[in-house]
Amino acid sequence: MSRKYFGTDGIRGTVGRAPITPDFVLRLAHAVGRVLKKSEARPTVLIGKDTRISGYMLESALESGFNSAGVDVVLLGPLPTPGVAYLTRAQRASLGVVISASHNPFADNGIKFFSSQGSKLPDAWELAVEQALAEEPDWVDSASLGKTRRLDDAAGRYIEFCKSTFANDLTLKGLRIVVDAAHGAAYQVAPKVFHELGADVVAIGCSPDGLNINHEVGATHPQALVEAVKTHQADFGVALDGDADRLQLVDASGRLYNGDELLYLLTVARLGCAQPVPGVVGTLMTNMAVEQALKARGVQLVRAQVGDRYVLEELEKRHWLLGGEGSGHLLALDKHTTGDGLISALQVLQACVRSGKSLAELLVGLTLFPQCLINVRLKSGQDWQASVQFASAVQAVEIELGSNGRLLIRASGTEPLLRVMVEARDAGQARACAQRIADTVGA
Repeated sequence: MSRKYFGTDGIRGTVGRAPITPDFVLRLAHAVGRVLKKSEARPTVLIGKDTRISGYMLESALESGFNSAGVDVVLLGPLPTPGVAYLTRAQRASLGVVISASHNPFADNGIKFFSSQGSKLPDAWELAVEQALAEEPDWVDSASLGKTRRLDDAAGRYIEFCKSTFANDLTLKGLRIVVDAAHGAAYQVAPKVFHELGADVVAIGCSPDGLNINHEVGATHPQALVEAVKTHQADFGVALDGDADRLQLVDASGRLYNGDELLYLLTVARLGCAQPVPGVVGTLMTNMAVEQALKARGVQLVRAQVGDRYVLEELEKRHWLLGGEGSGHLLALDKHTTGDGLISALQVLQACVRSGKSLAELLVGLTLFPQCLINVRLKSGQDWQASVQFASAVQAVEIELGSNGRLLIRASGTEPLLRVMVEARDAGQARACAQRIADTVGA
């Protein structure tokens, strides 16, 4: 049985269009409640959300759906996705629910779930929920209805958890840090975390109005952070996305560092403290320069499919701790069960403070290979894999690149697009090779 509603990160779409409608979300919560009650007589779920205006409507629908199945609800209010994961575990709740569409614009929203241990749930659980959705509702009687309460200090508890991941013998005193929360879920907690660790904080992207989440700010629009760092002569800039599980960092010169570089930095920092790092998990898109630099330090890089869910699965399978994506999803499983933009930023800043070095100094020896990505629109029914021209061009490019580059061909899972990515030491060569292959598809 294939999944009808769940994607790689919960259920997501445009608000007001199926499945992100209040009637469906109510039925979804009812179905989830019924699945929970198969193993627990009186489950409790936590519900957190980002700052989208649609969060109020979807929160009410979820609350009603859960209550109607005899499930108790604890409302957390606006809170980063990883904050919901943490509190689900800390509160010994049955399930954590997040209302968010992450880095998407405000008109979108979504629902995702965390297990009682604060981790992503397996495909089998999602299939069980979809099966329950296909059945008639089983409304409980009035005496068995669930109740709802609010956890007023949810943000404060999460702030303390984030601070606990930063070394007790270190401080951020003397550092000016620009914090950009993308007008999203971390708008209250992010500035406080850095301030309470001693930093002089300049907050931008921390004034949500329900409609401006991710709009020209945050990890997906880092230019606002770059400009603010320069304007305020800050030492660092930290940008999160709408639900605060993604991170981009800027140094005092305004130079932006992506997730690939930060993953390498975290690895090097641990090796410098004599902590063993048997391996690191990246994705198919992780820059080849990172793989080579890690190999030179005796650390293996394993590539998972694109998506932090697949990085996490690979880490758990191998019992490793560090992984991430170039987009800024970083995982340190000895610090948290899921990707956390705030905790990742603290780990990077801790490495800088402890070593007395800047980001650039810590990354000496790593120069990312230029990457060229071309999205080619496919015609209806086009069988690009059967093209002799395409196969010939791919073979020629692979021979030309040899061990000094990399080619990745991926069909989009959501659009009629073929993604052609070429990585090489020379940017011109990467562009030329990618274009040669793209031309055979679009011809």
